[in-house]
Amino acid sequence: MHRAVRLAARALGATSPNPVVGCVITDASGALAGEGHHRRAGGPHAEAHALREAGDRARGGTAYVTLEPCNHTGRTGPCAQALIDAGITRVLYAVADPNPTATGGADTLRAAGIQVEQGLLEAEATAGNAAWLTSVRLHRPYVLWKYAATLDGRVAAADGTSRWITSDASRADVHRLRAEADAVVVGSGTLRADDPHLAVRGIEDAVQPLRVVLDTNATVRPGARVLDDAAPTLIAVADDAKDSATEALRTPAAGGSGPEVLRLPRAATGLDVSALLDALYARGVRSVLLEGGPTLAGAFVAAGAVDKVVGYLAPVLLGAGPAVLADAGISTLAEALRLEVTETVRLGPDLRITAVPATKAVPTTALPKER
Repeated sequence: MHRAVRLAARALGATSPNPVVGCVITDASGALAGEGHHRRAGGPHAEAHALREAGDRARGGTAYVTLEPCNHTGRTGPCAQALIDAGITRVLYAVADPNPTATGGADTLRAAGIQVEQGLLEAEATAGNAAWLTSVRLHRPYVLWKYAATLDGRVAAADGTSRWITSDASRADVHRLRAEADAVVVGSGTLRADDPHLAVRGIEDAVQPLRVVLDTNATVRPGARVLDDAAPTLIAVADDAKDSATEALRTPAAGGSGPEVLRLPRAATGLDVSALLDALYARGVRSVLLEGGPTLAGAFVAAGAVDKVVGYLAPVLLGAGPAVLADAGISTLAEALRLEVTETVRLGPDLRITAVPATKAVPTTALPKER
């Protein structure tokens, strides 16, 4: 099952709106016969890849799967029936499928006389599929907020300079986060200050995420790097933004085809975060990497829409300049968003800290969505 969990992780960022799933099949003697993972939405599921590799050796064997084999016919056939047809005699899966449309695979397998067990490495498999499981439960994308800061919590100096606070190792790691996300979100302030590209670099075969810019008043300059053809781009503007301004946004940069423009309701400051997430979810986006500055991060925290935080801390002191997080609607210590640190890693001279809200738990049961 450890191997199946690692296989599933290979497709992070490439399978939405489906989950990531890994499968390992051993033959009747317990020797490895086949393995596979779900690579893209609409393509064969993990079990199908593993069964194809195992061939006749699957008969009498055992399947280890990170998610309960599906029980429905969508763009592919039901995996539970495929395991039955292949002669598998035992199935161990880590996480129950929370989708009522696809669930029931375990019951189908048992009805066919197959020994079925659930829960092996459930925590590890749940963590690997956290984005999909959360999106199924909440009907919105899973949001990971990433930031880079000095040890005293500054994201830029007093004069606005911010390149580069963290090391090459940390910046390379951010490209991994981008590759694992369906969309990368920034605000127009970050765009003006840093002119980020937001596409994935240095990761072979990465599926480029949707680049999303929250630009309330449609002020993105035509030459911004985010407007090129390296990855798709969506510019979100206020629903009352001037038509002339939005038409200017559609003008492609050199070598580009122009971004899509999405109109959203205004909030007290900027755009409505919930409306944005609803719109992204409707597009099949299940995971968001929030790379915006302090103001945008504050809006997401205030909306209760941050599921994970990854902070890159550099051994640097500035003493002045913007803090990591702007107003998040928290006025007293009793209202603080408490986090649970789940990982600390050294990256060159920097420290990467991963944390989740202490009140959040990755769901194992949920409302229906795709698999």
